Amino acid sequence: MILSTANTSHLTMKKFLFTLLVISIAFGAVAQKEIKPEDAKDNVGKTVKICTKIQLAVYHENLDGRPTRLFTSADSAHSPVTFIIWGENRRNFDYQPEKDLKEREVCITGKIELLTGKPVIVIEKQSQVSVK
Repeated sequence: MILSTANTSHLTMKKFLFTLLVISIAFGAVAQKEIKPEDAKDNVGKTVKICTKIQLAVYHENLDGRPTRLFTSADSAHSPVTFIIWGENRRNFDYQPEKDLKEREVCITGKIELLTGKPVIVIEKQSQVSVK
């Protein structure tokens, strides 16, 4: 009888953990909605996926923080969202983002923040970027 109760309890716990895992995956998929670059300003604070072409890419190795900035417009001032890879995070990439992402269609996932009043997504690791 004790063995039977232990087995039942173990199966119940497995079912509970499996259900919790399924709910977590479903919630994660909903939390990262895909938006257009021009909608970034309306989604500050949210984690989103933006698919777009990188028109301009610049590595500022002499500026504070050594940022790599990726723009959706050839004129950085008109880019509705900027993607930033800080110098300390460049080691998380096995390519040079400013060279290998320019003129490429990409999807970038991350949280939209404001930097100097403009929407940005900080890219910390390569897995946030997929090249189409």
